[in-house]
Amino acid sequence: MVNPSAPGSSAAAVDLSLVKELDSAFRNLDPRGRLSLLRERVAGPLVFTTSFGLEDQVLTHWIAGAGLAVSFVTLDTGRLFPETHAVWAATEQRYGIRVRAFYPDTVSVETLVAAQGIDGLYASKAARVACCTVRKVAPLGRALRGAAAWITGLRADQSAARAGAAFVASDSVHGLLKANPLLDWTRGRLAEVAAAENIPVNRLHARGFLSIGCAPCTRAVAPNGAERSGRWWWEEESGRECGLHLTPDGRLVRAGAAS
Repeated sequence: MVNPSAPGSSAAAVDLSLVKELDSAFRNLDPRGRLSLLRERVAGPLVFTTSFGLEDQVLTHWIAGAGLAVSFVTLDTGRLFPETHAVWAATEQRYGIRVRAFYPDTVSVETLVAAQGIDGLYASKAARVACCTVRKVAPLGRALRGAAAWITGLRADQSAARAGAAFVASDSVHGLLKANPLLDWTRGRLAEVAAAENIPVNRLHARGFLSIGCAPCTRAVAPNGAERSGRWWWEEESGRECGLHLTPDGRLVRAGAAS
């Protein structure tokens, strides 16, 4: 079992046999079954991080509908779209939940902006990664503190890098189990569920914004364009990640791996 009292301490906090068991079991279940099994098998707090994109809205619908004991959290970077805040409010009202926000450290943001300017993230990948680290990666560490497992909306078809992700893996960075219950789902299937269930979605999706993050780093995607091609478009296509799903050496964690 996961040791919820020692989050982030080491990969040893995660029972790799449980990781392998769940990763295998997920393959024969639908996402709702995966969520239920995760809650049943993992002792300790489960945290679901949402950015209010299509995947996250469907997961919220299923988690709230099943009454699962899962905490909803989000990372408010200070540079989100107004439309993201709007769907955040609509989600809380629809499901009677509170999505806890984690914000970047004020001094760290002030230091970052003083060093690189308000839009210095465009100057280089290193500058952009520094911004993501302050505004997203550091707050995520606080959001996951004390958690036994982290639920994400990551899908294998979102990018080449994510195609190698596992259903369930050991996240050595945070010392917990990481679950991706939508890994084998497509955007089309999620859109069908959202429409059929009248799930609140970000209005920017209808304007071609398929993957939505911070406003300076997100733009609409051309028709038939890759889903994440509107994120950090000024950089090389490979490795377009903010750092939330990466190990320190820049890799996505895999099933049964300690890193």
